[in-house]
Amino acid sequence: MKHLNTFLVATLLLLGVGVANAQDANNPWAIEVGVNAVDTFPVGLRDGQADSDDLNGDLFEEFYNVNDHWNIVPSVSKVSIGRYIGDGFTFAAVGTVNRIERTGDVEVDDLSYIAADGEIKYSFKDLIGSSWLDPSIGIGGGYTWVDDIGFGTANGLASVRFWLAENIALNFQSVYKHAFEDEYGIKHFQHSIGVAFKFGGKDTDGDGIFDKDDECPETPGLPEFNGCPDTDGDGIEDRNDACPNTPGLAEFNGCPDTDGDGIADPQDACPTVPGLASLNGCPDADGDGITDAEDGCPNEAGPRSNNGCPYQDRDGDGVLDKDDQCPDVPGTVANNGCPEVTVEIIQQLNDYSKTILFDTGKSTIRQESYAVLQNIADIMKEYPNANFVIEGHTDSVGRESTNQTLSDNRASSVRDYLTTIGMSGSRLTSVGYGESRPIATNATKAGRQQNRRVEISLKK
Repeated sequence: MKHLNTFLVATLLLLGVGVANAQDANNPWAIEVGVNAVDTFPVGLRDGQADSDDLNGDLFEEFYNVNDHWNIVPSVSKVSIGRYIGDGFTFAAVGTVNRIERTGDVEVDDLSYIAADGEIKYSFKDLIGSSWLDPSIGIGGGYTWVDDIGFGTANGLASVRFWLAENIALNFQSVYKHAFEDEYGIKHFQHSIGVAFKFGGKDTDGDGIFDKDDECPETPGLPEFNGCPDTDGDGIEDRNDACPNTPGLAEFNGCPDTDGDGIADPQDACPTVPGLASLNGCPDADGDGITDAEDGCPNEAGPRSNNGCPYQDRDGDGVLDKDDQCPDVPGTVANNGCPEVTVEIIQQLNDYSKTILFDTGKSTIRQESYAVLQNIADIMKEYPNANFVIEGHTDSVGRESTNQTLSDNRASSVRDYLTTIGMSGSRLTSVGYGESRPIATNATKAGRQQNRRVEISLKK
């Protein structure tokens, strides 16, 4: 009991020392000083040991038997220094000294005890949302000397800190140290009470201004801006600078006006060329309300519908190109600027079409008709907005159904051939009338020859 009383008195004295040395609340470094106790009894039975004896008991047996089992030096016997490394984790280096007077209930010679340990602890303080209760668990390792014997240990620990102020905490900790050496290593628990306090000055961004005074603690800055940066050096701190990476003017919230037109570059669609506010800073040389960059004729006023250019009449037919469906071919106003197909043109087409020859009883066009078909295509191309109907006709010889099919196929053959030599298929329609529309008597050979024909008409 005498040792325990000494232990508690020393702790209270250390609390007074800790308060006197308190540092910033945001500092990551912490020093702890305190006293420790070594207990070799509740570490589990030895190999071959059936029941507890004077040296060892079951794991955690008589864990708090201070008077009979704990070895305590009535003075400062523990010093540690730790640093917060993020996400609730802290690393600490710990040094302890003690005197071993008993192992379990057995008194031994006054043995020296020295240990050097490293530990990583995880704090649950933020997880539980407490401002003063700070439980932790951790692991570590170290090396321990008992008199002349040294051995390595693997450590598991649990601790509770009670934060008495922003910077000062009272720490209760127990560490189980498992010896690696079976022959001469000593498994034991080490308990401690200490006072921890933070120090060091936290400057996250390294700008020489501590975080508690730094209005931009994660970004290096300048003292005149309370630790905040002015990246472009224009005298306007980045927080108030609309263009923090480009030197500018205060009247434009730190942005430049490169072309001097009174419109800040971020709002200026043409920042290097003086322009008009109504056109977002872009010029309009011809004054037609279209920016030069979008104006197909920047020096000649024209409507937006014609890309800023004045309307033209390239073919000189009196129909402006914007309304002219055939702007490169003279036409008539009535036909939207395209040439009109006259009765004479249709007659000319039919004069050609009546000479088209097919293989007997078939829809195959004979090769000597190719020149005629080319003439027909050339005439049709002169009237680009006109659509034509290719009509097939037969005489009355044979079955009516057969004649109908033959007329359909011959009209279709003509249409197909015309598309292969450049005519648009969308402008051509084919239809067969069989023997239903004779233009001469079928009673004579000459009449039947006239009835076997291809005609071309203008599609209405």
